[in-house]
Amino acid sequence: MDGFLFQATILLLAMVIAVPLAARLGFGSVLGYIAAGIVIGPVLGLVGGDATTELQHVAEFGVVMMLFLIGLELEPRALWNMRHRLLGLGGLQIALTTGAIMLGAIWLGQSWTVALAIGMALALSSTAIVLQTLTEKGLMQTGGGRSAFSVLLTQDIAVIPMLALLPLLAVPRTVDTVFATVIERANKGQAPAEAAPHEAAQTFIEGLPGWAATLVTVAAVAAIILAGIYLTRPVFRFIHTARLREMYTALALLIVVGISFLMMLVGLSPALGAFLAGVVLANSEFRHELESDLSPFKGLLLGMFFITVGAGMNFAVLQGAPFLVLGLAAGLIVVKGIILFVLGRIFLLRGRDLWLFTLSLAQAGEFGFVLVAFSAQQSVLPRGLDEVLLLVIALTMLITPLLFLIFDTLARRMGDSAPAPEADRIDHTGQVIIAGIGRFGQVVNRLVRSSGFDTVVLDNDLATIQRMRRFGVKGFFGDPTRPDLLHAAGLAQARVLVAALDDPDACVRLVAFARRERPDLHIVARAHDRTHVFRLYKAGANDIVRELFDASLRAGRYVLENVGLSEYEAAEAERIFYRHDRQSVRELAALWDPNVPTMENAAYIKRARELEAELQTMLLGQLEYSTSDAAAAPEPHPTHGIG
Repeated sequence: MDGFLFQATILLLAMVIAVPLAARLGFGSVLGYIAAGIVIGPVLGLVGGDATTELQHVAEFGVVMMLFLIGLELEPRALWNMRHRLLGLGGLQIALTTGAIMLGAIWLGQSWTVALAIGMALALSSTAIVLQTLTEKGLMQTGGGRSAFSVLLTQDIAVIPMLALLPLLAVPRTVDTVFATVIERANKGQAPAEAAPHEAAQTFIEGLPGWAATLVTVAAVAAIILAGIYLTRPVFRFIHTARLREMYTALALLIVVGISFLMMLVGLSPALGAFLAGVVLANSEFRHELESDLSPFKGLLLGMFFITVGAGMNFAVLQGAPFLVLGLAAGLIVVKGIILFVLGRIFLLRGRDLWLFTLSLAQAGEFGFVLVAFSAQQSVLPRGLDEVLLLVIALTMLITPLLFLIFDTLARRMGDSAPAPEADRIDHTGQVIIAGIGRFGQVVNRLVRSSGFDTVVLDNDLATIQRMRRFGVKGFFGDPTRPDLLHAAGLAQARVLVAALDDPDACVRLVAFARRERPDLHIVARAHDRTHVFRLYKAGANDIVRELFDASLRAGRYVLENVGLSEYEAAEAERIFYRHDRQSVRELAALWDPNVPTMENAAYIKRARELEAELQTMLLGQLEYSTSDAAAAPEPHPTHGIG
């Protein structure tokens, strides 16, 4: 027990130190866990032996929880809607990569069962590293990012059948083997009846004829599905009567542990049962409750699993055969990269999107650790080979940040991933030019056109322009910041320009150019936030409208009406806040300096605090006296200026 607690203390200490450090450096949590395990294991020798093995068995339960939570997030309808990309791009990647690696392993002298296990483990990429990096770099919504996400989702789903298939690749136990085990126990003085109940049940099921064992397995799966559909709600209602938060956590753990135990009894993978239960409960109203209860356990146990993997790596293998291990890691990246590149071309990825798709998925992943460890446990992989594969997987994951740096270099040299479509020839002018026809610009355009004034609509989103044309709105595709397009749209004769672009920087450039060309032009600009207001103000906009300001102000008035104020008092508070905020923005715009961070601008912060105190005084003072003549109250919304 002392050794177990010491090992657990070391693992947790390494976790809380190494993982935040790795996240800060941009390497991701998975690499942090692995690096922490390497340091406390092979480098310092602080962990090892039977206690670490026991901890790893506990940590493996984190994999089961992870797959249960993956199942909760994968609603059957959502999977069906993505079926073409999942089965096409993702399915082909897994099949082709597994096949290529399997052929390579057979060529190196492995049996087909071992080669298939190796191919499945190395075909998977790192979901944790890739998704985190794509999100941090803002690449998730690109064509390459969306394609990579589809492949990763397919890989996550494919882990389930892989875990179910791996035990079948081992040497199967026959009925004679079962009886031999019973006889061996008897000869050692242990009668079969003295075995643990679950061991006796396993022995009984293993000794059944094939058709009976199949029926038991199908019955267990059916029991999981039926329990998820019919028993979940009454059990949760029963737990709810206790009014104890920890009971929900206990029930969530009971579901996962119980299903895992049932799957083990019938000879199936616990992860398979957990995933199946998750999918069944994905549409349940208790889905979010289960996620919130199990996520901390999943993260902790899965992190501990990765640490124990790092701690268990045998770097003597790398020292003994460095060229073999490094060659296998490099070969894996090259093989996966070639397959990904070809698939990307087939699925019409080009330029930067193609290289992002190729380089982001060329490594092995954390599920490879799971499959290799599970294969070794099931005696699918020969002794020693699992250590080589773990090293290869870890090395490819450690190289992943370098692959993204290579992509950044290629992306800078390539420029845009595809040539931009030709801009439309503008053959119409109007009194009002609307640059940007998103949700904001659409409302402005409808109001102005319905009032009898001509508008010219410009937008650089071709799909949006085409959609507007279906509703009878004539718009022109092109970059509204291009001087030639603005002049063709009638900038010299227009009375008003509406700058409603989604890109804040482009919006500022548009306002600045229009003001230089037409000092007399009235410019109405859409702002994303207060800082954007200041930039547009300095660029020369006349009226600046914060996109969420009016809606938020109206929502605040509704809140006041429902916490005790009359409708007139709430409207007065809204009016005072509106006028004061407009004046505050004007004053703060004069103090704002684009070259100084806002939090370091002492004059700005001082005046902002003074203005906030003035606002509170004005509102409280307004509510202290009676406002009987509500009809004489001024209009709450002036029509010009900064909003």
